[in-house]
Amino acid sequence: MCAHTSHDHTAMIISNNDNIRRRQILGLTPSELTELVCELGLPRFAGKQVARWLYVQHATTFDEMTNLSLAARETLKANCIIMRREPIDEKRSEDGTAKYLFPTESGRSVETVYIPDGERGTACVSSQVGCKMGCEFCMTGRQGFQGQLTTADILNQLFSLPEREKLTNIVFMGQGEPLDNLDAVLGAIEVLTSEWGWAWSPRRITVSTVGIRAGLRRFLDESKAHLAVSLHHPSHEGREAIMPAEKAFPLNDIVGLLREYDWSGQRRLTFEYTMFASVNDTSRHAQALARLLRGLECRINLIRFHQIPNCALRGSSLEAMTRFRDDLNRRGLTATIRASRGEDIWAACGLLNTARGNV
Repeated sequence: MCAHTSHDHTAMIISNNDNIRRRQILGLTPSELTELVCELGLPRFAGKQVARWLYVQHATTFDEMTNLSLAARETLKANCIIMRREPIDEKRSEDGTAKYLFPTESGRSVETVYIPDGERGTACVSSQVGCKMGCEFCMTGRQGFQGQLTTADILNQLFSLPEREKLTNIVFMGQGEPLDNLDAVLGAIEVLTSEWGWAWSPRRITVSTVGIRAGLRRFLDESKAHLAVSLHHPSHEGREAIMPAEKAFPLNDIVGLLREYDWSGQRRLTFEYTMFASVNDTSRHAQALARLLRGLECRINLIRFHQIPNCALRGSSLEAMTRFRDDLNRRGLTATIRASRGEDIWAACGLLNTARGNV
């Protein structure tokens, strides 16, 4: 028998309709699954068998785990659960983008976006229900914070995605601030990148953040996934006016921390920069941005603002965005204008919100 330990990155105990308390196992590592089966009186090797069924064979029920004895399967069914839930709603954009509404363990829901682009298929996953950061230009921020997702909730968005077999990339750019739910996010990345899991290269995964300092350092130390920082303004005062998180996580501190790491290898550092007319899109802003990021190996994604209700901000014109991009490139930075996808179904950057689904 194995000693019991707690698991921070996934919800361990839930109840079904019969009030039988069962452990959630999607998101557990092979060693954690081995410990679990030992506690249930099953052979140690059953832990690795279960892991393979979960992460390689994508089993959704214990009955599918046919190399386990019938008695072992019945024991697992009585004590454990696999959190696999299909989307409960779906919307399709004219450009091929799909948006799905997934139920979570808490009973709430989150939105997940699939973006096809030739041979590339990207899933934009959520890490929280709503968000605490309160950015002025973001519908998820308008929703407010309504709960953390478990590792199982995060993985379910990928495992139960109808286009799962077409996926080439994953971005944590959906609802929520990933570094505010770091245990669950790192737990999901471990499953996706481990040899016993999906065995993906971490370079196929990008995590976006406003720059929560403690979480940022831990993410950089414990993961090799790409990083995208939501910047949106080159000055402290300007960023604070549209991003309340700047007060707690100043951009100068964020950039200073990033300078401690080596970005010359395969890991990529990107800054996301949504453009607002006269707020952050002038030559003066480009000069300040170049000064802030000088000498840092990075790229800048310029993002068109998708208008949301009751927001005084207005998006920059394509001409202004093009001038800004060219200005940055002349100053030695690598800047591109990111294509907007799924705006007609409210799936584009800054538009995700499930408040109605949670009433």
